Amino acid sequence: MPQSLCVYILQVAVKCLMCRSKQLAKVAMPMLILLPLLLLCYGVGNVHCSTVHDDSRDLQALLDFRKGVSDPSGALNNWTINTHFCRWTGITCTLKRRPLRVLSLTLTGKSLSGQISSSLGNLTFLGYLDLSNNNFVGPLPDALTNCSNLTTIDLSSNLLVGSIPPKLGLLSNLQYLNLKSNQLNGNIPGELGQLVNLQNLLLAENNLSGEIPHAIFNLSSLQYLYLHANSLGKALPSNIGELLPNLIELTLENNMFEGPIPASLGNNAHGLQVIDLSWNNFTGKIPTSFGNLSNLTFLSLQKNNLVARDDQDWEFLNTLSNCKSLTALSLSFNKLQGSIPLSIGNLSTSLQHLLLGGNSLSGQVPQSIGKLSGLIILGLEDNYLSGTIEGSIENLKNLKVLLLQSNKFTGQIPSSISNLTQLIHLYLNENEFEGSIPTSLGNLRQLQYLDLSYNNLQGYIPTNFANLQQLIELYLSHNALRGDITPISTFGHLNTLDISSNELTGPIPDSLGKCLDLVSLQMDQNFLTGSIPTAFGNLKTLRMLNLSHNNLSGSIPQSLNVLESLINLDLSYNHLRGQVPKNGVFENATAVSLEGNWGLCGGGIDLHMPSCSAFSKKAQIGYYLIRVLIPIFGFMSLILLVYFLLLVKKMPRRSSSLTSFGENFLKVSYNDLAQATCNFTESTLIGRGSYGSVYRGKLKEAKVEVAVKVFDLEMGGAERSFLKECEALRSIQHRNLLSIVTACSTVDNTGRVFKALVYEFMANGNLDKWLHPKGDGKAHEPLSLTQRISIAVNIADALDYLHHDCGRTTIHCDLKPSNILLDDDMNALLGDFGIASFYQDSLSGPAGLISSSVGVKGTIGYIAPEYAGGGRHASPSDDVYGFGIILLEMMTGRRPTDPTFKDGVSIVNFVDASFPHEIFHVIDAHLTEECKNFAEAKTASESAVHQCLVSVLEVALSCTKPIPSERMNMKEIASRMHVIQTSYTSKGKQSRL
Repeated sequence: MPQSLCVYILQVAVKCLMCRSKQLAKVAMPMLILLPLLLLCYGVGNVHCSTVHDDSRDLQALLDFRKGVSDPSGALNNWTINTHFCRWTGITCTLKRRPLRVLSLTLTGKSLSGQISSSLGNLTFLGYLDLSNNNFVGPLPDALTNCSNLTTIDLSSNLLVGSIPPKLGLLSNLQYLNLKSNQLNGNIPGELGQLVNLQNLLLAENNLSGEIPHAIFNLSSLQYLYLHANSLGKALPSNIGELLPNLIELTLENNMFEGPIPASLGNNAHGLQVIDLSWNNFTGKIPTSFGNLSNLTFLSLQKNNLVARDDQDWEFLNTLSNCKSLTALSLSFNKLQGSIPLSIGNLSTSLQHLLLGGNSLSGQVPQSIGKLSGLIILGLEDNYLSGTIEGSIENLKNLKVLLLQSNKFTGQIPSSISNLTQLIHLYLNENEFEGSIPTSLGNLRQLQYLDLSYNNLQGYIPTNFANLQQLIELYLSHNALRGDITPISTFGHLNTLDISSNELTGPIPDSLGKCLDLVSLQMDQNFLTGSIPTAFGNLKTLRMLNLSHNNLSGSIPQSLNVLESLINLDLSYNHLRGQVPKNGVFENATAVSLEGNWGLCGGGIDLHMPSCSAFSKKAQIGYYLIRVLIPIFGFMSLILLVYFLLLVKKMPRRSSSLTSFGENFLKVSYNDLAQATCNFTESTLIGRGSYGSVYRGKLKEAKVEVAVKVFDLEMGGAERSFLKECEALRSIQHRNLLSIVTACSTVDNTGRVFKALVYEFMANGNLDKWLHPKGDGKAHEPLSLTQRISIAVNIADALDYLHHDCGRTTIHCDLKPSNILLDDDMNALLGDFGIASFYQDSLSGPAGLISSSVGVKGTIGYIAPEYAGGGRHASPSDDVYGFGIILLEMMTGRRPTDPTFKDGVSIVNFVDASFPHEIFHVIDAHLTEECKNFAEAKTASESAVHQCLVSVLEVALSCTKPIPSERMNMKEIASRMHVIQTSYTSKGKQSRL
């Protein structure tokens, strides 16, 4: 029946009944017969009448809510006035009483967005509200406190902002409050302590700060308290277990809590099943009272400052054997010392996760650990454990993840490791394992991640490695493996393969082109022969390909042109010939390294390769003639040089050039450089360093702008610095190292010794001037986050090359922003090798021995703390520390010598104190402003920016750890920086689409 007719009949019938006229009363009689049917309009059903909704307040409240909601999935399509609201999606009403009222509103996971209307506060019978897992924005409306019958509020996993309304404390019937995974900020209101019936308080994964209000600890009914992933701090009450005796789960991880862990948790809250206090600043010993928690299943205390130095401190481990239901125990990244107690084998056989990595544990792994037959994950990484692992792990047949990397394990990798048939992750890297790779590893058919790099392994890659068809990542680099690589050439799921720095021989198998998921392929520093497989053109996801320092020949396959994902290609120091492709990655000269391949020609202009016409047959014949004639002329030149030197002693000194860099370098005289720099006048001065001055000039003959570094030879060490830089720059070549034009060692017009190095001029100056403009009218636009990341990646690549790929490990020793130059495209190039050192590994002499004398080198603020004390030789870890300081400087905009850093505060602990939840307190103001612009644009962009900043600072803090062995090496750092850059760039693109 049409709505208007329904209403009309009802109105007429009522008027007729009230009328005194008998005639009109007779008219009303048929209407009275229809009256029961009309009354049905007030019931629940699909009768389309205006009176179908029997409570206009609830109807209007729901319509107001619907009006402000975007519903892309159509979940609310039946929310129309033609259907009673009690039949709407997500609505539950009272059953017997009239009028019908809304009891429950449940719309979880419906992809809804918009603001939560304050009109919901008019649903005064509402007892259950669940809008979780949507995209609601804006503040939490105060009006919800009008719904005094509420027992449950679940608004988790939305985008709500603002503070938690204190008025929520008025909801005296509330038992469940879940606001986790939003963007709420401010303090936890103390008024929540009035919710005397509250059993679940879930406020995790927000931006809450301050202390936990003391009133919260009055909620003795609390069973679940989730406050993790906020910025809450201060110490917990020592009697927290007495105040909250009914706790079942307590998760406070990823905050800034400090002080000791209260023993009362174990003494009084006997029902506790889950305790997660990880990623905080808790200190002191681990309470032995945890052994009283017979129901405990999960205990995580990782990433704190907890200590254990002797048997008494380790007593907690003995008491935990009483926790028969314990399935997870994580104590990693604390300050635990000494040997792992034998009592570890007495823990529950139900234990699945045991994590002790990142401590200072020493000695052998106790064989009693083999009793923990239920283990799925065993983490002992980043300690000082030693000896063999034979006999301690082979009984752990359920193990899926074994982390033993970065220790001092010795001996052979036991063949019994093949007993662990469920293994998915196996990390044995950075130890002292020796001997051959056991063939039994080929029996681990489930293995997806295998890292054996940085050991002393020798011999061949086992042929049955071909069985490991599930492998995703394989690292065998920095060993002494030999033979061909056929056994690892058919892994269909492989995305990372690193076999660099070995003694592998033979050709690269074409079958590697079938590994279609490859992202990173590093085979450099071997003795591989043959040509580059054309099948590499099938590797559409490949981002990094490094085949440098091998004996590869033939031409560069044109198929590499089509690899759109490829951003880093290093083919340097091989015997490649022919024309260089022009498309794809070859269009970006900064992404390609082709040095040391004499037969290559052509390619893009920016690659600066010779024209292919120069490699005609006639030119090739000439090349071979030159190879014969050069030694002859070299011998004759040597005789002439001796004659010349003897002659010079007898003649007045005149201007001359004694360039010793070789015939490939430009020859210049003192007069050439004087003319180029207007006689080294102040107007051409662009900087002063420790051993001299740098001038800008233009060489007349070569018509190229240069920077001339003139050494002040009256300063002690200047001449040694000149020779050291010559030695370093002659033997290293990389796209991110400042290229030298030539060197000049001669006498000036007055007969004084003159030494200078001539570099290509960098128009954009150095990084220091961009980070710290002097306000002299020459200030640049502040560097964007994208630019800073790109510069960091460039320098990481340069240091990776110096430390690992240049044939002779070179330590820069003086990393700082003023030694980082920027070209026209803002690509960073590392310069000033005046105090560089050559590092010898254990194969060639005592570890850490360098070619120069011992002494503190570098610039205050960037020198590694262990090196600053003197008495030791330079190490690659010193450069890692300096790189970390530069990263912090780039992100904070503050020098490490900033006057605000005093009284024990350094740039490292300044950042660490705010990491990761309050990083915007320390980030450069220019970057903060940029992030605000992102936030105004799109939430996805804001998230990408924040994640990028956190990731960069994480790398920086890892680089600046006080103990050198805890720092990553530059190859790992460069890889991480590339991942950060790629992730940020891709997320940025997605958010703009």
